[in-house]
Amino acid sequence: MHYLDFERPIADLEGKIEELRHLANTGDMNIAEEILRLQAKADKMLKTTYGALSSWQRVQVARHPDRPQFFDYLTSFITDFMELAGDRLFGNDNAIIGGMGRFQGRPVMVIGQQKGRDTESRIKHNFGMAQPEGYRKAQRLMHLAEKFNLPIITFIDTAGAYPGLEAEERGQAEAIAKSIDVCLSVKVPLISVIIGEGGSGGAIAIAAANKVLMLENAVYSIISPEGCASILWRSATKAKEAAEALRPTAPDLFKLGVIDDVVPEGLGGAHRNTEKTVTNLEQALAKALASLSTLQGDKLVQHRREKFLAMGNVGL
Repeated sequence: MHYLDFERPIADLEGKIEELRHLANTGDMNIAEEILRLQAKADKMLKTTYGALSSWQRVQVARHPDRPQFFDYLTSFITDFMELAGDRLFGNDNAIIGGMGRFQGRPVMVIGQQKGRDTESRIKHNFGMAQPEGYRKAQRLMHLAEKFNLPIITFIDTAGAYPGLEAEERGQAEAIAKSIDVCLSVKVPLISVIIGEGGSGGAIAIAAANKVLMLENAVYSIISPEGCASILWRSATKAKEAAEALRPTAPDLFKLGVIDDVVPEGLGGAHRNTEKTVTNLEQALAKALASLSTLQGDKLVQHRREKFLAMGNVGL
């Protein structure tokens, strides 16, 4: 288990529990009651700690190396998945994976950003930072979903679109803008879930949806705290202050009306209790799909556009 800085007291306590369990397994001591007492204390500490996370601490949790990624959710509740690769213009981008599958027996189009777990997979998926062909692939799949009347579910987990020279040369800005336009125009239900980091245009490119869900400890912002701090304070060391100012957390964004629902994670975050988080997200997706079942075609487009236009209404 990788522990974050603010989890050190929990780490110490869980370390003691592991030591006692090892002693208990040797048969030398009967310390089951002490283990149960310490475990209860650890659970209470987890609940207290994760019930009062600061914005910067939630950023750290959203970036946790053990946090479930797109593939984890895909294999948990999407069946019969068939990947569809390539943008039919340049090539295939592994930062964005998409294809057809079934959600609770219903055919759907699934598109998600995958960061990778180890060095090899992170390089393969470019740390979840898509090139233009990734967004053009997403556009192609959304149009395909519209053609066959398939609901679209997108999973967002990226620090942002890839900022390299080659991406700019191939039209990164245009690809992101066009992807947002397609999101707003397709005449099928579109549901997006921020499962980790939702960074800048790289996230909104596939998140302009009828329903935007967000895991409890995910973050969603126009810029990273480090990037914001570098601009405002000329130093990335002010990232903590920037995170508080950006208000990128699920509770903040729900209050502001930027997202539609906050999906609870298991005790101690999705990285500690993946099974509970997966179950909660599956239920939230089913509820969101059901809520859109009465809307079709142009009404879905109108619902989507009115939702985003309302975010800019500040009473001026």
